[in-house]
Amino acid sequence: MPDPVVSVPRVAWRGDTASHGVRVVPRETPVALTYNRTTHAVMLASPADLEDFAIGFSLSEGIIRHAGDIHALEVVEVPDGIECRMDLAPDRLDALTRRQRRLAGPSGCGLCGLDSLAAAIRPAPPVSAGRTFTSTMVQDAMQAMPAAQTMNAATRAVHAAAFWTAEQGLIALREDVGRHNALDKLSGALVRLGVAAANGLLLLSSRVSVEMVQKAATLGAPVIVAISAPTSLAIDVATAANMTLIGVARPDGFEVFTYPDRISTRTVQHVA
Repeated sequence: MPDPVVSVPRVAWRGDTASHGVRVVPRETPVALTYNRTTHAVMLASPADLEDFAIGFSLSEGIIRHAGDIHALEVVEVPDGIECRMDLAPDRLDALTRRQRRLAGPSGCGLCGLDSLAAAIRPAPPVSAGRTFTSTMVQDAMQAMPAAQTMNAATRAVHAAAFWTAEQGLIALREDVGRHNALDKLSGALVRLGVAAANGLLLLSSRVSVEMVQKAATLGAPVIVAISAPTSLAIDVATAANMTLIGVARPDGFEVFTYPDRISTRTVQHVA
């Protein structure tokens, strides 16, 4: 597979002074997700952890119910990009054929190809109660992310999704030029590791839009922690799915938008 980052020439200006050099940028590659040799989706993604991406995408899109529905998975470099070739169980292939969905879109596109407004705001599956976390745990989890974001350290241009537990710390982190792709890759990684999402925190380096909540709920994650604030629709869907949604996570604190009971009681100051 091609390297997920590449060095490119650049001219940097600092005041009135220009200097020639190179910058490391993330590689963006067309990735086709095919099922029984039929292309279902073409996404622009980082060419790393593509087995995780294939499984996570298939789960979050409802194409499979569990990893065992994929009977074979092969990642192949082709002249125009990369193919994730999957063979599905017969019943899942029949269901996919009936759907006749086609997705194609730019980096991070999470709603391309949906055939109705209802599909865009589909309810997320309700998650289990899970456990509670202290505010210190939330902050410790977010502070563990930067050291593991090796691609972003090199490029400052990719998103990350990670999973953290109080017992093991940061279990997995995946990066991609698309925030939806990063979350799909993380979903696939957790499934392959046999890790249940109910007992930890799902961490995002991006904003929280509705499709990120939908994907997280499909994974069974009861708590999302994100650097940015959520959208109003993300809050609505998280509320219906019994998910705790935390945003604006910074070194000095964070804001809880839904189900604050999963976070230990602490002194709260009302901020306008």
